Amino acid sequence: MKRVVTIQDISCLGKCSLTVALPIISAMGVETAIIPTAVLSTHTMFQNFTFRDLTDEIVPISNHWKQEKFRFDAIYTGYLGSMEQIGIIKDFFKDYKTDENLIFVDPVMADNGKLYPAFDLAFAKEMAGLCGYADVIVPNITEACLMTGTQYKTEYDEVYIRDLLQKLKALGTKTAVVLTGVSLKKGRTGIAGLYVESGEYFNYDHEKIDTSYHGTGDIFASTCVGALMNGKSLQDSLKIAADYTLECIRETLNDGKETWYGVNFESVIPRLIEALKK
Repeated sequence: MKRVVTIQDISCLGKCSLTVALPIISAMGVETAIIPTAVLSTHTMFQNFTFRDLTDEIVPISNHWKQEKFRFDAIYTGYLGSMEQIGIIKDFFKDYKTDENLIFVDPVMADNGKLYPAFDLAFAKEMAGLCGYADVIVPNITEACLMTGTQYKTEYDEVYIRDLLQKLKALGTKTAVVLTGVSLKKGRTGIAGLYVESGEYFNYDHEKIDTSYHGTGDIFASTCVGALMNGKSLQDSLKIAADYTLECIRETLNDGKETWYGVNFESVIPRLIEALKK
C-alpha cells in the first residue's frame, strides 16, 4: 500500500483542507498520514470560528518520524498559514525527498485576482520558492500570476496560458506545472499543463457550471494525488480529479446547499472509485 503525507490545516467542521484530503485519499486505497498546520472549529466562511496555530508541532512530529524511519510515496501540501511554515516545510522536503517519491504542491493563497486576507506579496514570493522543491504544482491562474509577477487577466487566450506555464516552469518545479481553472472556450473550464523536461503542453476541459463552491480546489488536488498513487499517469490523474470535482458540484447543486459550505463529495466517492478502475 502506498503512503502519502499531507500537510495543511484541518477544519473540524466544513469541507476543505485535511477534512477532504484524508477521506478522499484514504477512500482511493492509499494510507494517508497528516501534519495539521492549524486546527479550526470550522472553515473560515463561518462566523466566530476558533483557531489554534500548530506551527510549533510540525518539527517535533517530523523529528519523531525520522526516528521511526518512516518514508512516504508522496508529500502533498495545501494551505500553509505563514512564511515560517513554508520555511519549515522546505526542510521537511529536504529530509523526506527520495529518488522515488513525489512532492505535490498546491500553493493555496489566492483566487479571483486577489490574495487571501492573511497573505501579502512577500508570502507569494516565498510560496514560489517552495514550488521550486516540488515535482508537480497545481496553482490557479491568480496564484500563478502572483508567483511569477504576471498581470492577472480574466479574459485571455492560449498564448497567455502557455506563457504563464513557462514562467511557472522557471520556478524550478521538477516534473510538471499545471494551471487550474483555465477557460479557453465559452462554457468550458479545466486544466492546462507543461512537462518540464520535454516542454510538452497538454490540456483538458469539461463543462463549466456557473457557480463556485468552497473547498473544491482541495478536492481536486487530493483526488489527483490519490490517482497518481494508484499508478495513473499525470494527465489521467488530472482528468479523474477534474471530472470528480465536477460531479461533486453537480451533486451539491441538486441538494441546494449554500456555496460557502462546501460540496457533497462523500456521496460521489463510489463514482470516483469506478473511475480508478478504468
